[in-house]
Amino acid sequence: MLEAAAHALTLILDPVRLLIMLGGVLTGLVLGVIPGLGGIVGLALLIPFTYHLDGYSAFALLLGMAAVTTVSDFIPAVLFGVPGTVGAAATVLDGHALAKRGQAARAFGAGYASSLTGGLFGALLLGIAIPVLRPIVLYLGSAELLSFCIFGLSMVAVLSGNAPLKGLTAAAAGLMLAMIGSDPETGTLRWTFDSLYLWDHLPLVPVTLGIFAVPELADMAISRKSVAADRAAAVATSTQWDGVRDAMRHWRLILRCSGLGAMLGAVPGIGSAVIDWLAYGYAVKTEKKPELFGHGDIRGVIAAESSNNAKEGGHLIPTIAFGVPAGASMALLLSAFFMHGFTPGPEMLTKHIDVTYSIIWTLTISHLMAAVICLFASNVFAKLSLIRVGLLVPVVVPIVYLGAFNTNQSWGDLASVAIFGAIGWIMKQLGWPRPPLILGFVLGASFERYFFISNELFGASLFTRPVVVIVLAAAVWVVFTPLLRACRHLLAPGRRARWVMTDAPRLSANALFTLAVLAAAIAAIWLAQPWPDHAKLVPLAAAYAAAIFAAVGFSAQLLFRPPAGAPELPEDRAGQVDGPALALRGDDAADAVRLHWRAFRFFAWVVGSLGAMALCGMLPGLLLTMLLMTRLEFGESNRVAVMLSAGMTAMFWLVFGYVFSIAWPPSLLGDAVPWLRAASGLV
Repeated sequence: MLEAAAHALTLILDPVRLLIMLGGVLTGLVLGVIPGLGGIVGLALLIPFTYHLDGYSAFALLLGMAAVTTVSDFIPAVLFGVPGTVGAAATVLDGHALAKRGQAARAFGAGYASSLTGGLFGALLLGIAIPVLRPIVLYLGSAELLSFCIFGLSMVAVLSGNAPLKGLTAAAAGLMLAMIGSDPETGTLRWTFDSLYLWDHLPLVPVTLGIFAVPELADMAISRKSVAADRAAAVATSTQWDGVRDAMRHWRLILRCSGLGAMLGAVPGIGSAVIDWLAYGYAVKTEKKPELFGHGDIRGVIAAESSNNAKEGGHLIPTIAFGVPAGASMALLLSAFFMHGFTPGPEMLTKHIDVTYSIIWTLTISHLMAAVICLFASNVFAKLSLIRVGLLVPVVVPIVYLGAFNTNQSWGDLASVAIFGAIGWIMKQLGWPRPPLILGFVLGASFERYFFISNELFGASLFTRPVVVIVLAAAVWVVFTPLLRACRHLLAPGRRARWVMTDAPRLSANALFTLAVLAAAIAAIWLAQPWPDHAKLVPLAAAYAAAIFAAVGFSAQLLFRPPAGAPELPEDRAGQVDGPALALRGDDAADAVRLHWRAFRFFAWVVGSLGAMALCGMLPGLLLTMLLMTRLEFGESNRVAVMLSAGMTAMFWLVFGYVFSIAWPPSLLGDAVPWLRAASGLV
């Protein structure tokens, strides 16, 4: 084994292969920064170019690219609150809060150090664990995977902080969203409202970008402040190394989250988004002062990024050893194995062991390359947080749209971004935690699938399997300890005095939103009645849960209120794992009206850009949106507006139209003037 590892290292250190790997690393870093892209897009793009390469060089290029998208995908998450891939969504919570305090460089330093350690840990696990973990991975069946889903849902209580009822309601709503579409067993159309787009379920990327990215852009547009506001002095190279030192101080957390990410990554069916949230929730649960998470705690960045990178090594374990892809990107990688004459399975541990070790060395070296490149460039990235909001928002909004559209190239994805962006912004303003919604949405389909398979295979005995018992016990512990803590907190004498029964019920904005959730859940229950029993079991359970939690929350909001003149104290939001909301009250009535008017105008621009794209084509519509928003909304000069919109449109065409060959959607202008569509290909 040692001889094979040494031989593989000499092959990988060949200068030509190192240059090929560097090309893959640079490609992966670029793809990670652009929201909506990532390893899947990169593999699909690069696999055809490996046809004439030998196996070692091919995997140096492919894995060099795929491994490091998780290194750079947290850059937009920190700077703009826009996750580069769904695996970086948890990083938004603390990373973006740090950037708002002018500590983007510190977040970068901690993130790069954690990413490097997590990547190396994943590579190490891959090197030593394939023969060891083979019987364990083969033992895990649908029952165990179901218990992992339940454990993931148990993290809702942790990710809700001191708002457990809102978190449970949001998680149940997320499960309902996951049930939308055609039932895989019976073909029943569930909550599709005769929309062909919804038949194949809501895609994850547009929903994630809407829930997390659009609210942050809205807050910047409303406040008219850059990400770091006026904290220019805090953006310095030295703070980057402060982040590296933070990572060194929390090395135990890095190792624990790396181990969790790598082990969960080795289990097929547990995707990147789930692993990230599980590691983040684990950190909140086990670290001291958990109330600091979600408000700019460097430990949140460390936990999310170490697990996010370690999972890549874990994903390769079942892919190489058993030919079972652990995710969509690994399924594409399997095609590369077969294209180059390698059959995943026992042959990769015997006949082609040198190829397996070359993959391990590629993971190791590519992470080192990415960390060095990013550390030297992080100060440049950090300074982006000081760019004027009038230049930033008009550019990032089109990037979010293009990233969402690139997933399925459907108009429905663009509408989903706008709709869930408005929902996410309202949730943020009203103090509703957003992570539970995404967690429920991510785990919903897997939970339903594993539940029915396990029930058919084992019946009630599935709850007697050893792994299931252990994981479910851990889930119960995770759920009830935060709830008990929250009850003790609310029932404390000093806290009880701050809430009194109202003289007359009143509808606050929070109560109205809760009532809307309750009405939606009741309507969903009514619409599900005609479905077959098999198709409606899990959707109805989610809808009833959402209705019950929303009803309890609405009653409490309707009947209780803080005493007159008692402002909301900071600890009311303590422990809520979500970004801080932007207060729309202002200093006086006129200021509050101005802020609300800005909020209305921002979402009018978001909807208007959809209309512009439908009218004159996607790229021309985005060009028009950037030009008018920069000039009219933010008051930039004509010269700046024209140069910015024209330059970004050219870049969008080069990246999405030329490199990724997006089929631009048809527009009304193209339908009316066919020769223009034929000549330009854009309308």
